[in-house]
Amino acid sequence: MATQIVRLVKSPFFGVTVFVTLIAFIVASRFSLKSYNIFPRKQRLFTAEELVLYNGTDDSLPILLGILGSVFDVTKGKSHYGVGGGYNHFAGRDASRAFVSGNFTGDGLTDSLRGLSSTEVKSIVGWRDFYFRSYTFVGKLVGRYYDSEGNPTKTLKGVEAKAARGAQLLEKQKIEEAKQPSCSSRWSQDQGGEVWCDEGFPRLVQRPLEIALTGKMSRRCACYQEDELNQPGLEVYQGCDFLAKTCRV
Repeated sequence: MATQIVRLVKSPFFGVTVFVTLIAFIVASRFSLKSYNIFPRKQRLFTAEELVLYNGTDDSLPILLGILGSVFDVTKGKSHYGVGGGYNHFAGRDASRAFVSGNFTGDGLTDSLRGLSSTEVKSIVGWRDFYFRSYTFVGKLVGRYYDSEGNPTKTLKGVEAKAARGAQLLEKQKIEEAKQPSCSSRWSQDQGGEVWCDEGFPRLVQRPLEIALTGKMSRRCACYQEDELNQPGLEVYQGCDFLAKTCRV
């Protein structure tokens, strides 16, 4: 082909326009080939037994981890995910639950999210999104979240639906709490903690959506005007005067 191109260029009938067109065609062809080569290969399906081989103990293999059944190459983070690294417990397995539980031993290193709240599930989905942005997606783990054909299971669809509900509840709680200003707060090792209101008086109040969000009941500090202090469910901080604007905690 190269000989034919040289002959064509030497031909008296070979015009500048044709020459430019030919060069553009060659460049475009080479670019297309290079572009084709960087297209991701078909993602691989892993079994749990196969995935464990990529736990960082074999230097000839990449380091892989799974989260919600998606498998990522984290070799570029070898100092963290390799042997002796702070996150090595995630390598070679899907330990989705540990991303929110903080339990990095034994039964804590599991992909089961049973009993977790919608916000905790939302957090794990957020971690999965982080790996999609930061590392190379290489395949899927056959089991709880993907079937033998690589299709998402009902469990995965349920997880993503629960995470979406968690996001909606968090947004709703944010809107509700914005209606009642939160207390200002500070803490120091010497002085301890305190809360205060520039306008109004600090009170402890239950978060109405917290059970749905976390499965637990928690309280926050909000500022109420004097004519609102007789509402049910408001609690004065222990040791704090009824109309004090600042309370030690």
